[in-house]
Amino acid sequence: MLPYKRYFLDNGLEVITHEDRQSQIAVFNLLYKVGSRFEKPGKTGLAHFFEHLMFGSSANVPEFDRALERAGGSCNAFTSPDITNYYMTLPASNLETAFWLESDRMLQLSLNHKTIETQRKVVIEEYKQRYLNQPYGDIWHHLRHLAFDVHPYRWPTIGENLSDIEGYTPEDIWDFYKTHYYPSNAILVVAGNVNSQEILRLAEKWFGPIPSPHIPKEIIPRDAPQAGKRVKEIQAKVPTDALYKVFKMPARGEEGYLEADLITDLLGFGKSSILEQSLVRKGNDFASIGAYITGSVDPGLLVFSGKMSHGVTSYKAEQALNEVIEQFLNQGISTHQLQKIKNQSEAIKSYESIQLLNRAMNLAYFAHLGDPELYWEEFEKKSEIGPQQIQSWAKRLLCEDQSSVIHYQSLPK
Repeated sequence: MLPYKRYFLDNGLEVITHEDRQSQIAVFNLLYKVGSRFEKPGKTGLAHFFEHLMFGSSANVPEFDRALERAGGSCNAFTSPDITNYYMTLPASNLETAFWLESDRMLQLSLNHKTIETQRKVVIEEYKQRYLNQPYGDIWHHLRHLAFDVHPYRWPTIGENLSDIEGYTPEDIWDFYKTHYYPSNAILVVAGNVNSQEILRLAEKWFGPIPSPHIPKEIIPRDAPQAGKRVKEIQAKVPTDALYKVFKMPARGEEGYLEADLITDLLGFGKSSILEQSLVRKGNDFASIGAYITGSVDPGLLVFSGKMSHGVTSYKAEQALNEVIEQFLNQGISTHQLQKIKNQSEAIKSYESIQLLNRAMNLAYFAHLGDPELYWEEFEKKSEIGPQQIQSWAKRLLCEDQSSVIHYQSLPK
């Protein structure tokens, strides 16, 4: 178990502390409950855009990075469909600097014309480099749009298209900031060589005066049940064909989510997985293949993705994949196979717990799901799932008429 203390300020900010006297540093992790699933069509990518804007200036901080570096710290952030997470590491003796910096940009970020346009150029260039100019780089634009009809998961966090990013107005940006960046929409975790009572005092001092507006959460549209297999072909200058096949799966915390996670672990995790052994080492169709889940707060995707061997079409590869899945559904799962996967999961969990930053992020994320205790409860539930339970869910989830498939085809030379 990971020791922690949990508090709530009057303005709604959730504060979690994790004391580790063996550490010489402190981690300051602030999670905002906003990701790309809170965006609107035509205004996509704003959550990710704000990740960049937040490292500009605020009322009392001309340059965020430079102020933190003077205190011996470093920082970074990431955006997902469900959250935006900002984190800093710094000497525990300089921790108050993190409170000053983070509270200042929560309350009074400088969203001036120069900052907005500078970061707009940065994000547009990132979009082009990572999604347009990389082989297979646009796959998640196509795949999400194929798999989802109305849910905001149908676009990636970078944004649905360049025109959205190019079209943000100052009003769009200010509205997004006011709607999502305030104490009751955030979770603060401070971990390391810290004192919980001192952290609470600092949280009250720096974040306590910041007001939280009453903003009702908008209802996010849900997709209707899928009514048949969906297929899309893409032709591009890529080295080989690639295959992406996804199935809808339950949301995190719902029945079937952990079983879906174990299904992909059994089929596609690591060099000893069923797909690796059957389709790469013993087969001729795939150069590589894997399986994973998107791990979404709302119903997400169970994903199979692979690159073909030279000269092999994605259609031939899909047939080979289908045969392995069918065999998996019919033959059952050995206790030995399952235990091996569970042992690997336990080893990964143990390794993750070594890093102080990982511990802080996990406490923040599971608090966002409802309770930090879910971190251990989820692991314990997963360890108790048996082969029959997994196979039953595999038959429910891995239905051909519930699949969405992208055939990413290489153009003839």
